[in-house]
Amino acid sequence: MNLVETLNQRYMKPELPTMNVGDTVRVTVRVKEGNRERNQAFEGTIIAKKHGGINETITVRRISYNVGCEKVFPVHSPSIVSVETVRRGKVRRAKLYYLRDRVGKNAKVKERI
Repeated sequence: MNLVETLNQRYMKPELPTMNVGDTVRVTVRVKEGNRERNQAFEGTIIAKKHGGINETITVRRISYNVGCEKVFPVHSPSIVSVETVRRGKVRRAKLYYLRDRVGKNAKVKERI
């Protein structure tokens, strides 16, 4: 059991910012297209955090061109270049799945001061 824990600690990223549900984050992902590599940013609201440790994932939702788009990012994946918190959200739930049914200003999360 100790061997598994030491392997997990070895591959976890130590420099992650504090992320909570409701925060707006900018996730930079390394995208490979053919033989070229580039970094692509995805900015949106965290609507769910799941699992823990090396298996931790965040679900980020954004609306572009009036279409909602959600992506699930493994936080400790080597393809994730960086995660930065843009603004902090004030929420009282662990999962914000109700934002899927909301449109416009109703889909916003209040900012924590």
